[in-house]
Amino acid sequence: MSAGFLRRLLRRPVAIACLVYLVLVVLVAIIAPIVLPNVATQNAGNLLEVRLGPSLHHLLGTDDLGRDVLQRLLVGTRVTMLAVAEATVVSLVIGVSFGLVAGFFGGWIDSVVTWLGDLTFSMPWIVVLLVVLAVFPQDLTATMVVFGVLLSPGVMRVVRSAVLAIANELYVVAARVSGLTRTYIITRHVLPRIAGAIIVQAALVAAGALIGESALAVLNLIVVAPAPSWGGMIADGVNQIVLDPWLIWPPGLAVIFTILALGLLSNAARDASSERWSRPAHIVKRRTRRGGSAGQNGIGRLGSESEALLTVEGVTVTVGTPPTTNLIEDVGFAIHPGEAVAIVGESGCGKSVTAMSILGLLPGTVEITSGHVVFDGLDLAACGENQLRQIRGSDIALIPQEPIVSLDPVFRVGTQIADVVRRHEHCSRRAAKRRALELLERVRLPDPKRIARRYPHELSGGMAQRTAIARALAGSPRLLIADEPTTALDVTVQAEILDLLREIQTSQQMAILLVTHDWGVVADLCQRAVVMYAGQVIEHADVSSVFREPLHPYTAALLAADPHHASEDELLPTIPGSVPIPGRWPAGCHFHPRCQYAAADCRKAAVPVISPRNDHETRCIHHEDLLATA
Repeated sequence: MSAGFLRRLLRRPVAIACLVYLVLVVLVAIIAPIVLPNVATQNAGNLLEVRLGPSLHHLLGTDDLGRDVLQRLLVGTRVTMLAVAEATVVSLVIGVSFGLVAGFFGGWIDSVVTWLGDLTFSMPWIVVLLVVLAVFPQDLTATMVVFGVLLSPGVMRVVRSAVLAIANELYVVAARVSGLTRTYIITRHVLPRIAGAIIVQAALVAAGALIGESALAVLNLIVVAPAPSWGGMIADGVNQIVLDPWLIWPPGLAVIFTILALGLLSNAARDASSERWSRPAHIVKRRTRRGGSAGQNGIGRLGSESEALLTVEGVTVTVGTPPTTNLIEDVGFAIHPGEAVAIVGESGCGKSVTAMSILGLLPGTVEITSGHVVFDGLDLAACGENQLRQIRGSDIALIPQEPIVSLDPVFRVGTQIADVVRRHEHCSRRAAKRRALELLERVRLPDPKRIARRYPHELSGGMAQRTAIARALAGSPRLLIADEPTTALDVTVQAEILDLLREIQTSQQMAILLVTHDWGVVADLCQRAVVMYAGQVIEHADVSSVFREPLHPYTAALLAADPHHASEDELLPTIPGSVPIPGRWPAGCHFHPRCQYAAADCRKAAVPVISPRNDHETRCIHHEDLLATA
């Protein structure tokens, strides 16, 4: 529990009142049995003072055996609170642990954990507890431990649902790309985000345990007489409710006030926890800125593959269980050290799926079913998660499409970059912080120390993008995958980001794989272009060749629709129709329903890759018609 969290919590009067009450309850549970050691073994008091009402001598009156109600209530607090603590701790340990594992890992682990939770949830708890009490008569500890186990499926369900919503967020994916371990990601990135839900569940479980303990005590199944407990005193009051209704009030109010305090405190703690990373409703003051095997038709065999840093050969990615649907098919290209290659195409063409398949970050049932992804001689498509974790961040890094979302809102910017530095350089915290500041300065952020202390929501779009680049550089990667790095940025900031990437590429001889739909970015940064449509690479050549003489109608249509070359007195050309979704790709050439050059032979069979010119490949059998009309 951090000092900042306590400050935020103590700003709430309700939280202070609840904390004071619960602290008093805990102190009473500790001190009362020590100060009043004989109360727990007292079978009877003064029989001349039976069922007296509240007075100066007996502030809460006496019971049916003449014992002081206040003293028994105070001493009984320890028994009740220990029972509640035992059930709560057991329930949280089991529920939170299994919920985190099920939500984060998914798959068969999720299925097994959910099945076990449903099985436990379906058990009638009173019957199970009666069986336990039959084996361990009046054993409070055994009963409450089992009760905690029975309450844990509810906690597990809530935690699992919360983790499922977070596990695929971009900042978690970015942490995996950075090479951080799953244990570290769960404890540092996932667990803090669900802390509010866990706090609320802890309060609910504690309240449920208090009610359960009281119910069992009312039935005289736990707590051996004459030892007092709140539930036992309620049972005494029920037995005397006709003769003396007052006896049920002191323990009943103690149970009610404790449950109310737990609920209100949990709500306040949840709000204080979320306040750390949520944007405030009103900004009062602003700080001023200071100064399988390769497919036969795969494209991408240009240049010498033996010298390539990354070679993608005939990669096919599918989704679902049999029958599966192809998301990309027979994709291939190569990237050499220090080279910038662009993957271009409309949304839905498979650009991001291709990039994520290189990193091994395909979600759910999406997987590579054939082909190879060879990085520096190692086939990443055949690697396990542990091997990929060693590659991510240190050899291959990612700049995500939405940098502000990829940053964990719970932690400061400098901390997140320093974590990646420590992961790859195995240095001290002090050295990692220094390196983080160097990286922030490297990406031309003004006043790196000030930026490092900020939370992600305090950054502008350009600052968030530079921060994402700094984090990507923390492991000194040899290949940087940039997924739409200039999307949603204004023109000035776009130019600055591109200049930064170009300078980094030149100074570090780092290869870049750029995913984009902006031809201006391609022309500004890249040496080669890979054009994708409907899951296939349809053209691959030097950028200059693609701009000068495109050999596929889709590439030509994209270039014609580029607003950078639009004339003021003419309508901007558009491509009729839309990209077909996976599973509904047309037979033959995938582009033929939208192509003005389509003929009968375009619909018959899959179109092979041809190389009409050196270092220029296309998946079009009518490219000569395109050149003739250009």
